[in-house]
Amino acid sequence: MPSATPTALIGPYSVLALLLANALPPLLAYSLTPSATLFNQLAALGGWGLVLLALRAELGAGALSRQQGPAVWALLLLVAAPWVSWAWAGLPLSLTLANSGMLAAALGLVWVAQGLRDGQRADWFEALCWGLLAAGLLSLGVSLVQVFAPQLADGHVIARSGIPGRAVGNMRQPNHLASLLMWACVAAVYLGNQDRFSFLFRNTAARRAVLPVLLFAFVFAVVLTASRTGMIGVLILALWGALDRKLSRASKLSLLATPLMLGLSWWLMSVWASHGAHAFGAESRLAEGAGSPSRIAILLNAWELLKLNPLTGVGWGEFNLAWSMSEFPKRPVAFFDHTHNIAMQLAVDLGLPAATLILGLLAWALWRALALSWQRLGAEGVARRCAFMGVLMIGLHSLLEYPLWYAYFLLPTAFMLGLAVGRDAPEAADRADARDTAPRLRGVGLIGALLLAGSLFAVWDYLRVVAIYVPPADAKPLSQRIEDGRASVFFATQADYAAATSAPPSAAALAAARQTAHNLIDVRLMMAWAKSLHAVGDDERARHVVQRLREFRNSAADDWLGECDQPGFDPAEAPFQCSPPSRVIDWREMR
Repeated sequence: MPSATPTALIGPYSVLALLLANALPPLLAYSLTPSATLFNQLAALGGWGLVLLALRAELGAGALSRQQGPAVWALLLLVAAPWVSWAWAGLPLSLTLANSGMLAAALGLVWVAQGLRDGQRADWFEALCWGLLAAGLLSLGVSLVQVFAPQLADGHVIARSGIPGRAVGNMRQPNHLASLLMWACVAAVYLGNQDRFSFLFRNTAARRAVLPVLLFAFVFAVVLTASRTGMIGVLILALWGALDRKLSRASKLSLLATPLMLGLSWWLMSVWASHGAHAFGAESRLAEGAGSPSRIAILLNAWELLKLNPLTGVGWGEFNLAWSMSEFPKRPVAFFDHTHNIAMQLAVDLGLPAATLILGLLAWALWRALALSWQRLGAEGVARRCAFMGVLMIGLHSLLEYPLWYAYFLLPTAFMLGLAVGRDAPEAADRADARDTAPRLRGVGLIGALLLAGSLFAVWDYLRVVAIYVPPADAKPLSQRIEDGRASVFFATQADYAAATSAPPSAAALAAARQTAHNLIDVRLMMAWAKSLHAVGDDERARHVVQRLREFRNSAADDWLGECDQPGFDPAEAPFQCSPPSRVIDWREMR
């Protein structure tokens, strides 16, 4: 039986930092337009900065030597990708800084977590698990309110669900909530397997009941999300229980029972829905089949783009622009800024050679993590396997969505991957390098300080853009607020959107449209973009934008496009949007 008492190789500040970094970001409901989850992401960035500052004091001599590995090299390539796109494809500097900065934070966490000593690795992972467990339990409470008492959701402490009958958590995304709940299940398995719930009960049977109760609660919440990804995750939990012979018998049985928990939860919700005018989101969601038609369509469109750009891709961050400005008559009508599949996203962004190299390095890292987790025994081995399962869960989610584009998933994943792939024990050569450890430790502290300071700066930087959309009582004129926002370091494209869509059609509005088009294109922007192109005499490109707008079949453009269908219309006096372009225009001409 594992000891109920942690070895306590890490201090209380480190434990608190890990609790905050993992529990706080998913629970923030407060948001300010235009981004619903930015504060969640900045909380994750700042929280992990605190973790690194605390971790710096825990690292011993030689702990950070020889930490290159496949995961580090993959992330180094990804950090460089936005800068290549900035130089080659014109990605705005604000997006380049934001993307590369977040990836650099993940790189730092992988690099540092790999360097933890064997005795520390399990303790750091345990503290992380308590944070994930707390996040899961509190998100369970949020889910219950959103489904059973939605009138209590105020939007500040508990987010309102925009989907009747489905829980979305405070991240406002059911699949994100489901992934968090899967992480909470993994955390509960580790803590239960190590008998960390003994402080709740003296009775052995009662202690053993804690894990299945927690797993049932989290599986029930997954049913409330109606996330098909989450339901697949439940089956993976059962498969884990069947294959991992090093878990305790109680842990294995609890995991094997998760499909039964899923069925029971489904039945309970069906009974509840049938006894009143209640919406059961999972029933209608599952009726769509194994895959969403729009997700399949966007993958097919991405494949067409990849075939046209197999070697270099369209450029990091350029998928939305390339897809929106390319001809796809049967495109999905939603505005996608991601392919919803990490392998396809990397391929279409970076090209097949670079994507294959990066995915190969990441696959090598996962294989190495799995091999190391099976080689080690005791708490160390269980910690490695649970860390691997945490990475695997989010990796599988990334085949259907893009959770790793959010800091509150990316950074914990990076830390767990680092824990899982870290070397077993310092070699003699590593110990001989102890005198070189001081600069590395200062580097850890510097990275942590940069993450913390960067998150605080980003809040201030973002408020300059918020003032455009939610002006204070003593607000400056809109034009001045927009100019202030366009000076933002990380969020200038959000201000460019306001400049492009609120100003009269002009060369200045056109320049703003071209900048914000690298971020996200929608109906309002496309109409403003076309009008500005027409205003400067570029009717060919204006009509190209209109043709792409028609493909989206969005009702918001009906009145404007409907001008072409008025009876008695004189074709000679037709507005520019009524005629197709006379030549084929490549999407790159729209940058």
